[in-house]
Amino acid sequence: MARNAEQNQRMRDDRRKQILSTALKLFAVRGLGATKITDIARDSGISQGLLYHYFRSKEEIFVELVRHALEGMNAAARTLEGLPLRPTEKIRKAISELLRGISENEDFARYFLLVAQANFSEAIPEEAKVIIQKESHVPHQVMSRIMREGQQDGSIKKHNADELALVFWVLMKGFALHKAARGSQFELPDTRILVDFFERRQ
Repeated sequence: MARNAEQNQRMRDDRRKQILSTALKLFAVRGLGATKITDIARDSGISQGLLYHYFRSKEEIFVELVRHALEGMNAAARTLEGLPLRPTEKIRKAISELLRGISENEDFARYFLLVAQANFSEAIPEEAKVIIQKESHVPHQVMSRIMREGQQDGSIKKHNADELALVFWVLMKGFALHKAARGSQFELPDTRILVDFFERRQ
């Protein structure tokens, strides 16, 4: 029986996701320069010709992954900020959900690696640089505002809010790097250790 248009679209969407997931893994491990389009096609289980029906180049795939990563991070940060929770509860929730994502989802940790690479590498597409410059500051700014709000109600330690936000994100990125290096041997730390970095005990 012939596939209908909806089934065809679902198949195309699934294949596109597979290409992106495969490329994410390769970019995270090898970087953009050392990854070939033939590697992405082979590990995706498709021909190079078929891959070109979805993406024109590995650079286009890289840009799409950077865009997707930052859109997801920024949406999550803005959603967190808008929740009807006290600042300390928002920070606890952020720590818990980020660490769970890093621990349980291989691609989640790889996205951190990809964005880290894109931030310090000059050898990436210009479009990716523009996206990084425009969008990468949002999670830090959101966390700074949450820290500042917590300082106003006395629940967050009295340090520079921007520096506290920096510490927060350096810790999260560090865990993502550790997960990428350790794989299944990665062990989730007690979130209370991290909460103690920020909360002011009454």
